[in-house]
Amino acid sequence: MLDVKYLRDNLSVVAKNLKKRGFDLDTAEFQRLETARKKSQVKAEDLQAKRNERSKLIGQAKAKGKDIKPLLAEVASLGDELKAAEDALNQIQDQLNEFLWNMPNLPHESVPAGLDATKNVEVRKWGDIPKFDFKPKDHVDLGEQLGLMDFETAAKMSGSRFVVLYGKFAQLQRALIQFMIEVHTEEHQYTEVSVPYLVNKDALFGTGQLPKFEADLFKVKGENELYLVPTAEVPVTNIVRDSIIEEKHLPEKFVCYTSCFRSEAGSYGKDTRGMIRHHQFEKVELVRIVKPDDSYTALEELTSEAECILKNLKLPYRVMSLCAGDIGFSAAKTYDLEVWLPSQNCYREISSCSNFESFQARRMQARWRNPKTKKPEYVHTLNGSGLAVGRTLIAIVENYQDKDGRIHIPEVLQPYMNNLKVI
Repeated sequence: MLDVKYLRDNLSVVAKNLKKRGFDLDTAEFQRLETARKKSQVKAEDLQAKRNERSKLIGQAKAKGKDIKPLLAEVASLGDELKAAEDALNQIQDQLNEFLWNMPNLPHESVPAGLDATKNVEVRKWGDIPKFDFKPKDHVDLGEQLGLMDFETAAKMSGSRFVVLYGKFAQLQRALIQFMIEVHTEEHQYTEVSVPYLVNKDALFGTGQLPKFEADLFKVKGENELYLVPTAEVPVTNIVRDSIIEEKHLPEKFVCYTSCFRSEAGSYGKDTRGMIRHHQFEKVELVRIVKPDDSYTALEELTSEAECILKNLKLPYRVMSLCAGDIGFSAAKTYDLEVWLPSQNCYREISSCSNFESFQARRMQARWRNPKTKKPEYVHTLNGSGLAVGRTLIAIVENYQDKDGRIHIPEVLQPYMNNLKVI
């Protein structure tokens, strides 16, 4: 959520910057709400002052033995008026909050201009694209041929966009999770956390999924209003909700594995074949909580840490800086890592690494105590996939295939696969 004070003082600047994202800020509506809020606030404050004044007069009149019934009646009447004024103010404030909640974050000045993915900018590439002396198969054909990837059985129990992995593919997925977590904890000094897969509305509001993106969530029926996590970003970032962190504890660095659940609303017809876009998928997430001055250095570090996994697996990839129109709702800047998929002859996203600045922190009331001012200030939050496990498995299956349909195991994963070299 943006700082409402900054918005009041810089309305035209904010509108111009949000326009870069393709978001049209209704400045007239904001000004209308602000005018109504000020008017209601002044009225409520005036009535409160009058009521306080009359209440004092009651005490004075009582001390002098005067009849206080007229004053009591007046105070009661002012109380009714004050209640009505406060209700009106709260109603206007609710409308103003809803207006603010649906505004995206401001893009950082370094974010490339553009309204869609065609304007994303390639930052760097790594690795050699494999050259095959045969026509490479996609992960679906390879997995089904080996009898280790089953979409039909998954559809019987859950519908489309699910998969059952058997044997060595299930083991490969588990190996990837363990490998990623060990790299991030042992080499990159993240603290591993295990979190609930069900979260409440407050948690989803804090990271920006609600209220705008409820259609992409799975809501669970039951006594409590809970949702399945769309990403570990939600519960892990909310660890610092409603807290004031002392400087000595920053930065906080968390790594977490979870299953993730998304309805994929609006993606009808996209990536319907295979495991690219599923309702349930596995992900290892990196989350950082940092001081504001450190967040853009942290973004570069976090991105390189996600890249480290791809380098260790010897998977060719590229880093893209997303343009203003393609960054997520809560993000100020995002790098996407895209891995090479031979069957599609292109790079596909495998991680998004984002700096949210204070946008999420303001929604969560996550702060740190600045020793210079002695006052609480909002932290900056960042996260990135380190990596999406299913897409990493796909990339290994396709990039490490041979002409006989066998899958060669990357060297760094072999210890996690009982030293198996080929599936």
